[in-house]
Amino acid sequence: NEGNEYFKEKDYGRAVAAYSEGLRRRCGDAELDAVLLTNRAAAHFHLGNYRSALNDAIQAKKLKPTHLKAIMRGALCHVELKNFLEAIAWCEEGMQIDSKEKKFVEIRAKADKLKGKELEGTFLGTQTDFSTLVREDQFLVFSLPLLQERNIKLVLEPSDEEEEVSDGLAEICLDGFHSDSATGAKVHLDADGNLNWPVLFLYPEHEQTDFTVAFHENSRFIDHLIVMFAELPPWDSEKKYLPNNLELYFEDEEREEMYEVNPEHTLLQVLQHERYFVKAGTPTVLVFAKRSPFSKKYFSGKKVHRL
Repeated sequence: NEGNEYFKEKDYGRAVAAYSEGLRRRCGDAELDAVLLTNRAAAHFHLGNYRSALNDAIQAKKLKPTHLKAIMRGALCHVELKNFLEAIAWCEEGMQIDSKEKKFVEIRAKADKLKGKELEGTFLGTQTDFSTLVREDQFLVFSLPLLQERNIKLVLEPSDEEEEVSDGLAEICLDGFHSDSATGAKVHLDADGNLNWPVLFLYPEHEQTDFTVAFHENSRFIDHLIVMFAELPPWDSEKKYLPNNLELYFEDEEREEMYEVNPEHTLLQVLQHERYFVKAGTPTVLVFAKRSPFSKKYFSGKKVHRL
C-alpha cells in the first residue's frame, strides 16, 4: 500500500524501495509476490530501468503465469530494449490468455512496425553477406556469417541423443526447457550491429533455472548476476547465492569436462572459447555457491578446468 501511494505521487524511487521491502518480508503468498514484482516493474519502467523492470516481470510471470499485467509490462520493456521479437512473443502469450485485451494488440503492432524498420536499416546499412539466413517462425534469428566472424560455434539441429539431458546435468530436469518454449526469445541483431542472446542459468543444487531473454554479447556475467541476485531468491534459505560468492561453469558434453567461467568476462568472450558450443540457440551456464559441500560433491570425479 505504501508503494502504491508513492507510485500515485510519481515518486517511483520510493515506490521501488517500498515494494522491495514488501518482497523482503517473504510472505509465502505467490500471488501477492507476483503483484509486488509487477508493481516494482512498473516503477522501474517509469524510472527508465527497463532491464530491471523486465527481470521483475519475468519473475512475476514465473510465480503467476497468467498474470496479464506482468506479461504486459514485460512486453513494454522488450519494446523499450528493442527486443521486438520477444515483445511480440509476450503479446501473443497474453492474447492467448485474454484475446479481448486490446493493449496486447497495440503493443504487438508497435513492436512489429519497429522490427520492420530495424531490419530494413540492418540490410541497408551493413556490408555483411546476408545470403545465408536462418529463419524460425518467419522471424529473422541470426546470420551465420555474423557468428562465423565472431568465431561462435553453433549446434543447429541436435541429434536425438544430444536432446537428452547430459550426464553432467542429470541432476536437473528441464522438462524440455528451450528459449522458445520459455518466452519465444531468440538471438537477434540490435540496431548497433550487436547480438543479444537468450541465456539459461542452471542452479543444480536447488534444481532451479533463470532465463535472461536478451543478454548483450558485450555485457559481463557479473553485471547480470548483480541484477539477478539484488535480492536473495526464495529457494536460497542459507543465503549463499550472493553475486560475489558464485562460480560459473559450462560443460563440454563431448569430452565430459567442465570449464569455469570468469564472471568478469563478457558473454562474447565465453562464447568464443574453443570448447563452447551453443546448443538450440541458447547459451547455458551452471551456477554454484563457492566452496559449498554440494559443489564439491558435484565435481567429484569430473575433470574441471578452473581459472
